[in-house]
Amino acid sequence: MNTDLLSVISPSAHIGVNVEIGHFCIIEPDVVIGDNCCLSSHVTIKRGVVIGDKNIFCEGVTIGNLPQHTALEGDAGNVVIGNNNVFRENVTVHKAMHEPAITQIGDSNYFMVNAHVAHDCKVGNNNILVNNVMLAGHVEIGNRVNIGGAAGIHQFCRIGSYAMVGAQAHVMQDVLPFVTVDGLTSRIVGLNLIGLRRNGYSTSEINILKEVYRLVYRSGRAWKDILQKLQDEYSNGIAAEITKFVLATKRGIVHEGRYAENSLLKFSKIQEKLPINETNKNETPTLKINAG
Repeated sequence: MNTDLLSVISPSAHIGVNVEIGHFCIIEPDVVIGDNCCLSSHVTIKRGVVIGDKNIFCEGVTIGNLPQHTALEGDAGNVVIGNNNVFRENVTVHKAMHEPAITQIGDSNYFMVNAHVAHDCKVGNNNILVNNVMLAGHVEIGNRVNIGGAAGIHQFCRIGSYAMVGAQAHVMQDVLPFVTVDGLTSRIVGLNLIGLRRNGYSTSEINILKEVYRLVYRSGRAWKDILQKLQDEYSNGIAAEITKFVLATKRGIVHEGRYAENSLLKFSKIQEKLPINETNKNETPTLKINAG
């Protein structure tokens, strides 16, 4: 362990091999830090936090502070972090509200400057959270999700795997796996086709996802009929991830930016919110939809 003399490290902390600790770091009692981690200056790891191997913590990162909650009573839970994560400057991760619950972060995630992970969140693997992303309490993030800068995710929402959330989006409901959320409207604007192709999904698999997308967002069916068809026809293969996700939703799912006739919310509702000036007041606003 390479430790700067200006840092404060509890004797009861368990530090792995080849760990670098920079200036003015604070590591509290009962912390566990795995092998080959790097802590830059002014990093604080609070009591009881468990960290895996090969994690990088840049300047000003704080892991394991108490939840920001007015009803906090008794002992808080903990934070458990996997391997190969990067926490850039001033990232904060808070403990779970109550023992034995944990705020959990998986492997190979990249948290950019000033991102915040609140109490009781579950973050999977290979995700990217861009600058100033805000995860409220109990948010769940799947795998290989990309969340754009300054996006805010409401408490108890879930973001499905391979989804992409645009910068400054306000996510108030669950985001299906494999879709894209537009940052301006905070609405779904199609499948994340670029992400799917980059991750090796075949044309036939993408075509199946297009079928499911059209069923959920454009069929105009009653919700109970959509759920039944998902269970009957899309419970296996790549589509099963969407089916399982939809059946588990408690907050509902984010709507599409345009809607089929007889759907729950008409496109005209979005038209009403679009800015109108002298050059476009006679034009019909359109949104780019990428569902194939």
